[in-house]
Amino acid sequence: MKKENLVARKKLVEKIISHLSIEFPEPKCELQYETPEQLLFATILSAQCTDKRVNMVTPNLFKKYPSSKELAKAKQSDVEKIIQSTGFYRNKAKNLIGAAIAIQKTFLGELPQSIAELTQLAGVGRKTANVVLGDAFNIQEGVVVDTHVRRISNLLALTQSQDPIKIEQDLMEIVPKKNWTNFSHWLILHGRRTCIARRPKCTDCVIQKLCEYGRKEVLK
Repeated sequence: MKKENLVARKKLVEKIISHLSIEFPEPKCELQYETPEQLLFATILSAQCTDKRVNMVTPNLFKKYPSSKELAKAKQSDVEKIIQSTGFYRNKAKNLIGAAIAIQKTFLGELPQSIAELTQLAGVGRKTANVVLGDAFNIQEGVVVDTHVRRISNLLALTQSQDPIKIEQDLMEIVPKKNWTNFSHWLILHGRRTCIARRPKCTDCVIQKLCEYGRKEVLK
């Protein structure tokens, strides 16, 4: 990224933050949880599934398996029955139990607090690790890149990549570190409320003037 482009993108990010921080003054993960471990398990379940659906499933899951201690001893078939509606339930059940076992055995019952360690757990990539670190521990080690963040970051010309790893690198370069967690939340919330993929509400968008696509849509 050329220096002049980097400076321009940083200024653009400042404007985006100034608008979205007013639109969403208390941004947070919409998954429901009580402990960092529960957030981890809920995030694993959220792959290819809506937060709304996950939140319908986790109360029963956490009632039976409130922590990794109980989940590590679970039968996969029992977990599958509870999480079936989230999709890919066999693989997710295997990952949930595998992650729980690793927390108990490898990390002695303590959920690790670094991307390097978290991504050793079954079913955990950078996205899931960043969610847990940012929301459960307030550790700014990276930027969550989901479908909303990827799409809106491209619309706003903050990146030209479709690769989540490259997008994260681009955003970490231009978003102040103190805002890494919130920036993802702002884009995700904006994507769910206003910049909806198939029917964006450009006329209602608080950052429409900062978006080339939005400006063109309003002029139609």
